Amino acid sequence: MAVNGQWCLIESDPGVFSELIKEFGCNGLQVEELWSLDESAFSDLKPIYGLIFLFKWKGENEEQGKVLFGDTEVFFAKQVINNACATQAIISVLLNIQNPEIQIGDTLTQFKEFTAAFDPALKGMSLTNADRLREVHNSFARQNMFEFDSKIPEKDDDVYHFVAFVPFKGRVYELDGLKPGPIDHGSYTDDWISVVRPILQTRIAKHAATEITFNLMAVVGDKLLDLQKQLEGVAGDDAAAVGIKEKIRVEEEKRANYKIENIRRKHNYLPLIMEMLKILSEKGMLLPLTLKAKEKIAAKEAPKKESSMS
Repeated sequence: MAVNGQWCLIESDPGVFSELIKEFGCNGLQVEELWSLDESAFSDLKPIYGLIFLFKWKGENEEQGKVLFGDTEVFFAKQVINNACATQAIISVLLNIQNPEIQIGDTLTQFKEFTAAFDPALKGMSLTNADRLREVHNSFARQNMFEFDSKIPEKDDDVYHFVAFVPFKGRVYELDGLKPGPIDHGSYTDDWISVVRPILQTRIAKHAATEITFNLMAVVGDKLLDLQKQLEGVAGDDAAAVGIKEKIRVEEEKRANYKIENIRRKHNYLPLIMEMLKILSEKGMLLPLTLKAKEKIAAKEAPKKESSMS
């Protein structure tokens, strides 16, 4: 939960971000998770309008690309929002889509027009105070019985960060809100992903020996709409239609699961949990169950302690 004006932590999940995009008012888009950097993994998702890359931030400067200062055509906002760098990365992708067939909706269109003349810092501040965007983001807040003051991460705390990669007018840009401006990674001809893949491979390889926490998601076209168009295009060809119908079934099942998962994420189970604990306490069952749970934990930890001492 978040108090007024704050942005809460939300889960980084394609189902969450697909619904975020929809609630922002965008049509014709969804988010997919990538498990490989193989060329075939990207090919299956095209068209890809942007990539969102999660990694453990260590404050190191990457030598790839050129940071642009001053006014640029590509939308870029400085990160001034706590807990919302993933949502900011997704919004940065959405506001740089050049395909006229993609409708980003009134909320994002008005925000983009309002901030068009702002510098990156002021764009970031404007995003912080965008009530509708914050409302949608916070609708995925984890339910907590108690509110804790947020703190600045300590030196040894793990800090994770999201950056976006987008194609824009023949060039590939990295949008990292912690940088002073967008990072230009050069031009491309037909396939902008061919520019990004080596960059990601280099960064992952650089930290692979000590770090395995990476996540990559793609903002792509609506797969269900595309499949439905394909089905219309093979009218009368029953053999071709069978395969497309199966893909439609799989996509609809996936979206149904996303919907259930998001309902569960948003539901407040805390009153039920507290009532169950109250009933167990009244029946004298809470303390014995607590002690039994502690015994199970101790039994699991015992082998670990013995192996560490040997």
